[in-house]
Amino acid sequence: MARVLMTGFAPFGGESVNPSWQAVSLLAARRDDVAAVELPCEFAASLPALRRALREHRPALVICVGQAGGRSEVTPERVAINLIDARIPDNAGAQPVDAPVVPDGPAAYFGTLPVKACVAAIRAAGVPAAVSHTAGTYVCNQVFYGLMHLLATEFPGVRGGFVHVPFSPEQVAAAGESAPSLSVPRIAGALEVLADTASAVTEDLAISAGTEH
Repeated sequence: MARVLMTGFAPFGGESVNPSWQAVSLLAARRDDVAAVELPCEFAASLPALRRALREHRPALVICVGQAGGRSEVTPERVAINLIDARIPDNAGAQPVDAPVVPDGPAAYFGTLPVKACVAAIRAAGVPAAVSHTAGTYVCNQVFYGLMHLLATEFPGVRGGFVHVPFSPEQVAAAGESAPSLSVPRIAGALEVLADTASAVTEDLAISAGTEH
């Protein structure tokens, strides 16, 4: 059994790659204690795939990773909301609007990663990072909320959370536009620091990471 389960997503939105999966698979290739699973970017299929991965690997820690194009930092997420409101169709063509992730589920779940300690450690390793307070309302938020619901109802004692990563330079170059990016090896290094910090730290730092808007 892997100590840490990390997931990334298949490419979506017309992209040919997804740095979340590239970085997760790169990290797993050099760490025997990390299992990597690619999730489909599909509302109907993502959570069943996540549940199968949890049952197969029985990890102590779960870190789901997604792409957040336009962000310039690695951003661990604090809270997932019970809402799907898709701006674009998923890879299966589905585009739910104002639907719950889990009918009659709680309005929100907080992740159980020490996000402030993780951000501090990633920054100390030389990679830009920040706490995020919104995972959006697309498949990333669905997986984050679904993960925390699964951990609360089916996998007690397992800690988990979600982290967004920027575009890779490859994506920015292919688009021919200017946007923030981080190389896949740097993202993988940040995720390694995050996983090690989250495994070792159970009580988060009492420092400010709030925002005004």
